[in-house]
Amino acid sequence: MKLTKLLERLDYKVVAGSDNIEITELVNDSRKVVPDSAFVCISGAVSDGHQYVKDVAEKGAAAVIVEKDVEVPEGLTVIKVENTRYALALMSAAYFGYPAEKLKTIGITGTKGKTTTTYMVKAILEEVGHKVGLIGTIEAIIGDKTIPSNNTTPESYTIQKYFAQMVEAGCDCVVMEVSSQGLMLHRTAGIMFDIGIFTNLGEDHIGPNEHKDFEDYKRCKGLLFKQCKVGIGNVDDKWFEDVFKGATCEIETFGFGEKADLRAINVKHISRPGYLGVWYHVTGLMDFDVEIDIPGEFSVYNSLTAIAVCRHFNVPVEKIKDALKVAKVKGRIEMVKVSDDFTLMIDYAHNAMALESLLHTLRDYNPGRIVTVFGCGGNRSKTRRYEMGEVSGKLSDFTIITSDNPRFEEPQAIIDDIIVGMKKTDGKYIDICDRKEAIRYAIEHGRPGDVIVLAGKGHETYQEIKGVKYDMDERVLIKEVLEELKGE
Repeated sequence: MKLTKLLERLDYKVVAGSDNIEITELVNDSRKVVPDSAFVCISGAVSDGHQYVKDVAEKGAAAVIVEKDVEVPEGLTVIKVENTRYALALMSAAYFGYPAEKLKTIGITGTKGKTTTTYMVKAILEEVGHKVGLIGTIEAIIGDKTIPSNNTTPESYTIQKYFAQMVEAGCDCVVMEVSSQGLMLHRTAGIMFDIGIFTNLGEDHIGPNEHKDFEDYKRCKGLLFKQCKVGIGNVDDKWFEDVFKGATCEIETFGFGEKADLRAINVKHISRPGYLGVWYHVTGLMDFDVEIDIPGEFSVYNSLTAIAVCRHFNVPVEKIKDALKVAKVKGRIEMVKVSDDFTLMIDYAHNAMALESLLHTLRDYNPGRIVTVFGCGGNRSKTRRYEMGEVSGKLSDFTIITSDNPRFEEPQAIIDDIIVGMKKTDGKYIDICDRKEAIRYAIEHGRPGDVIVLAGKGHETYQEIKGVKYDMDERVLIKEVLEELKGE
């Protein structure tokens, strides 16, 4: 492909060489450079691609795309742009032949609810014969293939590659989670989404490797609504106005309040042994009853969002209802049968806001006790640990503090930080460092009417310790514990 073709939607300057050369590959990882490839120098958190110009020239790269001044060997084409991350996104789209333009694209942003909503939308659209690709926190789904995810929103090159594979697999739509980090780092630059969604905003992801402050976090969420045709937002969220400030799309709303275009009314909680669900009536732009097998107010929000999206695809009401009944997400209020007496669930709640929301939801079902088992990730904000300890102390009847992904920290040191927050409350707790032992303790001491929540790991099937990911799936641990208890 001609380099000019890759650069056709960018403003750029030719610093050395010529832009009229043939390129074999587009890469942003110096280890993947092949002869006659174009290498995009990304200034990353860990390393700066500009440092590798000499290396890539030796490997035969034909061109480098830079945002800083660099010394270059003879014969190498140098293209200067304002922002190489932005350039990578637009060049990747060109490289794969602009696949987003061959798909209906739905992007979902917000602090909570992104993952569940993407699966709900996928389930409803597939119910009426659409073939839907998905990119999110858990995995990317392309036809029959699933690829585990490292980031909620992958690097722009990967997104465009997935889109191209989706087109090839016969997909006509894609639903994807768009993180504020992804927006900030231009991973979705150049994509004009058909529909953009805003679920809600909470004070998470503020920290050294994420957003510098809440204003920046909020601003980045709002970027989605400058690159979509229709924006659908949760009008009940207190930051709704801020997120949509400067939006260039048509705007629709959902929520419980009178202002919402699509409203949920008459919400009822449904509970029977091993089952928690919710029923409500949709009014406004549509009019029908809904029941979902996932408890709580946020399930109402998630399903309303999915309904709002599917309205634009003219999905019949009965199909929406059927699909919502079966839409399930691994690790999101995932019920695991362990006893006829009490309920156990796995949930990804790994910050104070998500945990608080989940525990408040479970309170509405009047359980005997709420028993929460959780830990916090290492090499992340200590504030998150204090806050989660405090939330569990206030809202659980009993907490079992354990290990999550300690990464490069000592597991016990993380637990001690959680206890600092816990001690601000009079909540009862025990700490058991080994996660399997903690789960065993919860099951062994389960009482009739209890709801046991294993929080924090959700869909993850590993534990990260000192840079190594070890296999650890809570579903497997539960099974092993039940087998062992049976044998005792």
